[in-house]
Amino acid sequence: MRFSTISFGALLLAATTAVPAFAQDATDPPEPITVSGSVALASDYRFRGVSQTNKEFAVQGGATIAHESGLYAGFWGSNLAGWGTFGGANLELDLYGGYKVPIGDGGALDVGLTWYMYPGGADTTDFAEPYVKLSGTTGPVSLTAAFFYAPQQEALGNVFFTGADAVAGIPNDPGDKEDNIYLSGDAVAAIPTTPVSLRAHIGYSDGNPGLGPNGTSIAPTGNYWDWTLGADVAISGFTLGVSYIDTDISEADGAYLAPNFTKDGTDPIADATIVVSLTAAF
Repeated sequence: MRFSTISFGALLLAATTAVPAFAQDATDPPEPITVSGSVALASDYRFRGVSQTNKEFAVQGGATIAHESGLYAGFWGSNLAGWGTFGGANLELDLYGGYKVPIGDGGALDVGLTWYMYPGGADTTDFAEPYVKLSGTTGPVSLTAAFFYAPQQEALGNVFFTGADAVAGIPNDPGDKEDNIYLSGDAVAAIPTTPVSLRAHIGYSDGNPGLGPNGTSIAPTGNYWDWTLGADVAISGFTLGVSYIDTDISEADGAYLAPNFTKDGTDPIADATIVVSLTAAF
């Protein structure tokens, strides 16, 4: 699901350090429409601290088209695995759009919406999530605070109370609709005269404590924290990222969601991990 912590900093750094052969001359006026994008290979896809690829590799990519007015739209995709069955192609495809306007001295307000899609899967697994982000800089540090709110939708419902119920395929509360809130803060600090940036992320989820219609959840235990500490190195148009990712979801807290919330039935998919990613931006 988009805004994954495995690549937020890497994509941000890559977007600002891409091969300069494509950059405009400083004297040229800015183009009214710009297109940017990236492709990435990561050792895991962690969304809000939880693996979406069964703790295996992920191939991801997307593109954004932006107008000088501040309007933008784009897409992002990744392979999926685990969590029971995503259905169809086991692929996530996110469509997003919004409006970003500068405020203050170097700050920006970004308001938009992401539509999460799972091609070939059940229609009830798709959902919409509006967001508001406020960003700014202080010296070499870029700061972003964000609020994501997904209104009541069946994809977020407490359809299966336990992982065993999901495996049995018998919904406890079919058609249930719930909402979800996610609050996050991110900081990226460029180290002067080096290609290195350090980053940190913290997030808080508030949603339903069960499983949705496809046996997954964007807030598995209802309320939990996730955090990331990482570093990115820009090398010849690529960005190598290393992240330490963890949550406060204990094995006991998530036991009722097994086997869905585990790899191979025993290995929790929200435990601490190191994720390595390689990103190329254009």
